[in-house]
Amino acid sequence: MSPRPVITLFSALAVRTALDDVLLPAFTLDARVDIEASYDPTTVLTQRITAGARPELVIAISDAFPALAGLGAIDPSSRRVLARSGIGIAVPAGTTPPDLSTVDSLRTALTAARSVAYSRTGASGIHFAALIEELGIAGQVNAQATVLPKGFTATALLDGRADLAVQQLSELAAVPGVRIAGPLPDEVQQHSELSLALSPDAGLSATGLARYLSSPVAAAAFAAAGLLPA
Repeated sequence: MSPRPVITLFSALAVRTALDDVLLPAFTLDARVDIEASYDPTTVLTQRITAGARPELVIAISDAFPALAGLGAIDPSSRRVLARSGIGIAVPAGTTPPDLSTVDSLRTALTAARSVAYSRTGASGIHFAALIEELGIAGQVNAQATVLPKGFTATALLDGRADLAVQQLSELAAVPGVRIAGPLPDEVQQHSELSLALSPDAGLSATGLARYLSSPVAAAAFAAAGLLPA
């Protein structure tokens, strides 16, 4: 029996739940392939590709693709927009969520928190770090913040390191045992667009996966995981 084809995939964390729970298992069963999936913030994925990694398929924040095309790592004509994601805040399950309806109430929630968990490597964390500077509370928040190098920030709610976690809403929803307090107020919200693209030498199996991830079935899985339509 010949070995099954293996597709290498680099993906942003925002779509991990939809991929791992629904889409990749369905595709591998139907297409009889294996998938080596690696999940990191887009900034980390870009660093790895810049250092020489060459996955057949990349899912990342759309703004990253011009640089990846410049490296010859992706075929820009293969790029397809998958979904959008907004930033939110989560609290431990069973606790009362703070009011996030206005910028002032957000400021109050952040400064009243014992510790706020966020990651400076992802798009949400980069935006949040700039936001607290803009709000004039960076020193106060960062003095007690739980800053994760990468991964799901809501895990810091489960072990008590923090009582608020900031990240893409779909990433917060991926952690069982937490409650989403809500999105950031519209005035300070940032929506990130997520796209996929193939490497110039991607095989037929990777091309088939890209087609599947751009299908209505995949769009429904992304929506169920808390992502917004493209």
